[in-house]
Amino acid sequence: MAITDLPMLAALRTKMQWHQERQRVLAENISNSDTPNFKPRDLVEPKFDRDGPGAIAGGMGSLSMVRTTANHIQASGASDSFNANNRGGYQTRPAGNSVNLEDEMMKVSANQMDYAAATSLYSRSLGLLKTAIGKR
Repeated sequence: MAITDLPMLAALRTKMQWHQERQRVLAENISNSDTPNFKPRDLVEPKFDRDGPGAIAGGMGSLSMVRTTANHIQASGASDSFNANNRGGYQTRPAGNSVNLEDEMMKVSANQMDYAAATSLYSRSLGLLKTAIGKR
Protein backbone atom coordinates (compact mmCIF):
# COMPACT_ATOMS: atom_id res chain seq x y z
CA MET A 1 0.00 0.00 0.00
CA ALA A 2 1.33 3.41 -0.93
CA ILE A 3 1.61 6.10 1.73
CA THR A 4 -0.94 8.21 -0.12
CA ASP A 5 -3.50 5.38 0.08
CA LEU A 6 -3.80 5.59 3.87
CA PRO A 7 -7.43 6.26 4.88
CA MET A 8 -6.57 9.28 7.04
CA LEU A 9 -4.62 10.96 4.24
CA ALA A 10 -7.36 10.15 1.73
CA ALA A 11 -9.94 11.75 4.04
CA LEU A 12 -7.79 14.88 4.41
CA ARG A 13 -7.32 15.09 0.63
CA THR A 14 -11.10 14.79 0.16
CA LYS A 15 -11.64 17.56 2.71
CA MET A 16 -9.09 19.83 1.01
CA GLN A 17 -10.67 19.24 -2.42
CA TRP A 18 -14.09 20.04 -0.95
CA HIS A 19 -12.76 23.33 0.49
CA GLN A 20 -11.25 24.24 -2.88
CA GLU A 21 -14.54 23.62 -4.66
CA ARG A 22 -16.50 25.48 -1.96
CA GLN A 23 -14.18 28.47 -2.37
CA ARG A 24 -15.04 28.51 -6.09
CA VAL A 25 -18.78 28.36 -5.36
CA LEU A 26 -18.59 31.12 -2.72
CA ALA A 27 -16.54 33.33 -5.08
CA GLU A 28 -19.21 32.76 -7.72
CA ASN A 29 -21.89 33.87 -5.23
CA ILE A 30 -19.96 37.05 -4.44
CA SER A 31 -19.23 37.85 -8.08
CA ASN A 32 -22.95 37.51 -8.91
CA SER A 33 -24.13 39.64 -6.00
CA ASP A 34 -25.64 42.18 -8.43
CA THR A 35 -26.97 39.69 -10.99
CA PRO A 36 -30.78 39.77 -11.18
CA ASN A 37 -32.59 36.62 -9.96
CA PHE A 38 -29.35 35.00 -8.76
CA LYS A 39 -29.70 32.64 -5.78
CA PRO A 40 -26.61 31.88 -3.66
CA ARG A 41 -25.38 28.29 -3.61
CA ASP A 42 -23.29 26.25 -1.19
CA LEU A 43 -21.88 22.75 -1.05
CA VAL A 44 -22.87 19.97 1.31
CA GLU A 45 -19.97 19.01 3.55
CA PRO A 46 -18.68 15.46 3.03
CA LYS A 47 -19.41 12.93 5.74
CA PHE A 48 -16.52 10.92 7.14
CA ASP A 49 -18.40 8.16 8.95
CA ARG A 50 -19.08 4.59 7.90
CA ASP A 51 -22.10 5.64 5.83
CA GLY A 52 -20.53 8.64 4.08
CA PRO A 53 -18.68 8.70 0.77
CA GLY A 54 -15.32 9.45 2.39
CA ALA A 55 -15.69 6.81 5.10
CA ILE A 56 -12.57 5.92 7.02
CA ALA A 57 -12.08 2.18 7.13
CA GLY A 58 -10.95 0.62 10.35
CA GLY A 59 -12.12 -0.62 13.66
CA MET A 60 -13.01 2.75 15.12
CA GLY A 61 -16.47 2.71 16.68
CA SER A 62 -18.72 5.68 17.15
CA LEU A 63 -19.39 7.34 20.46
CA SER A 64 -22.75 9.01 21.01
CA MET A 65 -23.23 12.09 23.14
CA VAL A 66 -25.29 11.77 26.28
CA ARG A 67 -27.00 14.68 27.97
CA THR A 68 -26.83 13.92 31.70
CA THR A 69 -28.24 17.23 32.95
CA ALA A 70 -30.43 19.97 31.51
CA ASN A 71 -27.44 22.36 31.69
CA HIS A 72 -25.50 20.41 29.05
CA ILE A 73 -25.53 21.47 25.41
CA GLN A 74 -28.01 19.57 23.24
CA ALA A 75 -26.46 17.00 20.89
CA SER A 76 -26.43 17.86 17.19
CA GLY A 77 -29.44 16.53 15.34
CA ALA A 78 -31.64 16.69 18.43
CA SER A 79 -34.53 19.11 18.62
CA ASP A 80 -33.94 22.22 20.65
CA SER A 81 -35.73 25.54 20.90
CA PHE A 82 -32.50 27.51 20.39
CA ASN A 83 -30.67 27.34 17.09
CA ALA A 84 -27.78 29.76 16.55
CA ASN A 85 -27.71 29.12 12.78
CA ASN A 86 -31.40 29.96 12.26
CA ARG A 87 -31.34 33.22 10.33
CA GLY A 88 -34.97 33.14 9.30
CA GLY A 89 -34.36 33.22 5.54
CA TYR A 90 -32.66 35.55 3.12
CA GLN A 91 -33.80 38.97 2.13
CA THR A 92 -34.45 39.18 -1.60
CA ARG A 93 -33.84 42.47 -3.36
CA PRO A 94 -36.29 43.86 -5.92
CA ALA A 95 -34.17 42.44 -8.76
CA GLY A 96 -34.64 38.94 -7.28
CA ASN A 97 -31.06 38.58 -6.01
CA SER A 98 -30.70 37.10 -2.52
CA VAL A 99 -26.92 37.18 -2.01
CA ASN A 100 -25.92 38.60 1.38
CA LEU A 101 -22.30 39.76 1.00
CA GLU A 102 -21.61 39.73 4.75
CA ASP A 103 -22.71 36.10 5.08
CA GLU A 104 -20.75 35.07 2.00
CA MET A 105 -17.58 36.77 3.24
CA MET A 106 -17.96 35.04 6.63
CA LYS A 107 -18.28 31.70 4.82
CA VAL A 108 -15.18 32.48 2.73
CA SER A 109 -13.19 33.34 5.85
CA ALA A 110 -14.28 30.18 7.68
CA ASN A 111 -13.55 28.11 4.57
CA GLN A 112 -10.02 29.53 4.32
CA MET A 113 -9.30 28.74 7.98
CA ASP A 114 -10.65 25.20 7.66
CA TYR A 115 -8.60 24.62 4.50
CA ALA A 116 -5.46 25.87 6.25
CA ALA A 117 -6.12 23.48 9.15
CA ALA A 118 -6.62 20.52 6.78
CA THR A 119 -3.44 21.28 4.82
CA SER A 120 -1.48 21.64 8.05
CA LEU A 121 -2.75 18.27 9.28
CA TYR A 122 -1.93 16.68 5.93
CA SER A 123 1.62 18.02 5.78
CA ARG A 124 2.29 17.12 9.43
CA SER A 125 0.95 13.61 8.86
CA LEU A 126 3.29 13.17 5.90
CA GLY A 127 6.15 14.50 8.03
CA LEU A 128 5.40 11.98 10.77
CA LEU A 129 5.32 9.16 8.24
CA LYS A 130 8.64 10.26 6.78
CA THR A 131 10.14 10.35 10.26
CA ALA A 132 8.77 6.88 11.00
CA ILE A 133 10.41 5.36 7.93
CA GLY A 134 13.68 7.26 8.46
CA LYS A 135 13.50 9.63 5.47
CA ARG A 136 14.04 12.80 7.49
